[in-house]
Amino acid sequence: MFSNLKSSLSRALTNSKGWRTNEHIVIIESDDWGGIRMPNRTVRNAFQKKGYNINHNPYCQFDTIANSEDLIKLFSVLSKYKDKDGNHPMITANTVVANPDFDEIRDSDFKNYSYKPFTTTLNEYYPHQNVFELWKDGIEKKVFIPQFHGREHLNVPLWLELLRGKEQVLIDAFDMGFWGVPKELYDKNIINIQAAYGSAENESIDYYKNTIREGLDLFESIFNYKSTTFIANNYTWSPKLHTTLKEKGVIGFQGMKYQKIPIESSTDLDLYPAYTGKRNDLGQVYMVRNCVFEPSQMNASANNVKNCLRDMEIAFLFKKPAIIASHRLNFIGAINPDNRDQNLIMLDKLLTEILRKWPDVKFKTSNQLADNLYVNG
Repeated sequence: MFSNLKSSLSRALTNSKGWRTNEHIVIIESDDWGGIRMPNRTVRNAFQKKGYNINHNPYCQFDTIANSEDLIKLFSVLSKYKDKDGNHPMITANTVVANPDFDEIRDSDFKNYSYKPFTTTLNEYYPHQNVFELWKDGIEKKVFIPQFHGREHLNVPLWLELLRGKEQVLIDAFDMGFWGVPKELYDKNIINIQAAYGSAENESIDYYKNTIREGLDLFESIFNYKSTTFIANNYTWSPKLHTTLKEKGVIGFQGMKYQKIPIESSTDLDLYPAYTGKRNDLGQVYMVRNCVFEPSQMNASANNVKNCLRDMEIAFLFKKPAIIASHRLNFIGAINPDNRDQNLIMLDKLLTEILRKWPDVKFKTSNQLADNLYVNG
């Protein structure tokens, strides 16, 4: 009971400021699409046999690039439902558009970085499935709308430095074709290598600006439209990147109730309070997640549907859009089919209950909300 009260109070504070609407708007934001995490079950088991304890890390246990079955089953659930305007529930699929080229990096003795578009990674992982055609089908059917999550989900300069320094756990992961190991398995006194924009040093900021330009250009070349929103890996990025993002067409930031801002010469972070509708000095708008549907990360006994609906009730009470956080790993069955299938049953139930409780609901995407806030907010 105390935990529920604490959660409700936290949600109330999250929703207390900012833009308001009388409409019941529902947005599902899902991060990490396109990026490598754990290549497959065989690699996961081999990594564990080396003595690395990843049993309690859901990303290492479940998360990988979605295969065709993952997408077909997810789209099937979303396509069952429509709001009063005829719109299906839509996944705002926050996508990293590139992954490391491990062979090229190894050949350079970890001195030079090379990458491949994530579409190449899809073909390498699933050469006979033509997975990207399903991405395009989801976009056409308006159930799966990619937005920009970074060029990679990886702090490239730091990763290369650690590889050159022979950080063994990262060397072992590299040899198996991935990098996404839990932070507790390597140096505790550095930033997380998965925070792609996690440093405040001037040299790093210059590098990040270049990756943002390249990443957004690659996004547009893959999808044939610009991403107008951005969510930083690990919710961590410097305001020094805002101008570059604005120049490339980004008008909205997805995120949590704090922007985590790196500090020079430190691993600490400043926390900048955000709320939906808040603007920076360039006019870019913040959109804050106020609901959670993360069954793969929650306790197995948690009532994920009930808890998400409670979050939504609080959001609507404060006249806020319900912005649901739901990472990719919830919908992935390529490593463990039960993870995907059980979570899709819960997603199905959640959507049923949303339409039952709020028949006037409007399903939207993050870029649609950003456009509205930027022009009218």
